[in-house]
Amino acid sequence: MTPVELSRSVLHAVRCAVDDGELSVVVPSRVVVGRPGPGGCGDYATNVALQLARPAGQHPLRVAALLQAYLAREAGVTDVEITGPGFLNITLDRAATFTALVRRILREGLRYGHTGTVAGQVFVLCVPYEVRAEVLADVLARMVGSQGGRVEVEHGGVEHGGVVNLRPAAAPEDPAFLGPDAARWALLHPAPHDRPRITADHLVQRESNPLFRIRYAHARTRAVSRNAADLGFTTTGPETDVEAADTPDITNTPEAPEAPEAPEAPDTPGAPQLLALLADHPRVLATAVALPHADAQAAPSRLTRHLLALADATLVLLPAVLPRGDEKPSAAHRSRLALAEAAGTVLAGGLSLLGIDAPDHL
Repeated sequence: MTPVELSRSVLHAVRCAVDDGELSVVVPSRVVVGRPGPGGCGDYATNVALQLARPAGQHPLRVAALLQAYLAREAGVTDVEITGPGFLNITLDRAATFTALVRRILREGLRYGHTGTVAGQVFVLCVPYEVRAEVLADVLARMVGSQGGRVEVEHGGVEHGGVVNLRPAAAPEDPAFLGPDAARWALLHPAPHDRPRITADHLVQRESNPLFRIRYAHARTRAVSRNAADLGFTTTGPETDVEAADTPDITNTPEAPEAPEAPEAPDTPGAPQLLALLADHPRVLATAVALPHADAQAAPSRLTRHLLALADATLVLLPAVLPRGDEKPSAAHRSRLALAEAAGTVLAGGLSLLGIDAPDHL
């Protein structure tokens, strides 16, 4: 279950409480679900009870207690605790969450996290004739497109209502000497208001180079898949049905092939962090559709940081994927392999949105 899907479950719980007459409020259009703060517990937390307390005319803890019972009935939720002034802390069925998430990623491939949320909407960006602004506009267009929308770019001219003024800190020099991939990374990784560094450090093939770490992690996931096949095991299993609720609304997308069956969640260093990052990927992509707010203009930079965290968690997991010595491939190895392949898929999809190549060999 991704944070986006969990937020739908929270909204469903609120709607059920309203329908049963337990709460007298207008059901909000969205709720925020995030990591528990200090003093929190579980996998995710939400402040929806505090949000609804005043319009409901009830104490936040009373609202939280009402929603706790409804939310505990939602599929995939194993526990709900109340902390602080009324935060709902949610623990998920990790085995079921792992299976559904990995199966979904392997089924959707590079389009994991793509939706039709803003289908038909057009966003207009006004940008100067400057290389960094051009690249940021291109990636914002790709990210908005991943959510079903479309971006039109205007250069110069008179700005008018409904137009997003994109003016990042300009590149200090032409990054073309870095090559297309490193140049794009150099322009995208810093926040829009930060001046990018255009140096040969972006070409260094070692861990100090963030882009290298991401591409290396992706290439390693492809390598372990090849090595696993050589050892006679893959993630491919019996065909299984995936509930439609697990599938995002993707428009104009050809029918995806059946995904391999994902085994039980691996108890391996790096796996919990990796699963959390994979689940958060759709939310990261969706931040681009908050235009014209300035925060949405940082979506490309946010995606680079997300991919870097994902790569680092993947590199922690990979040493445990393949059997060692005389060890025979087991269900645990297959489970780790499924997770590694899902991570590689998301890394490749994220780099594609940045306009950067994801080679299978480095």
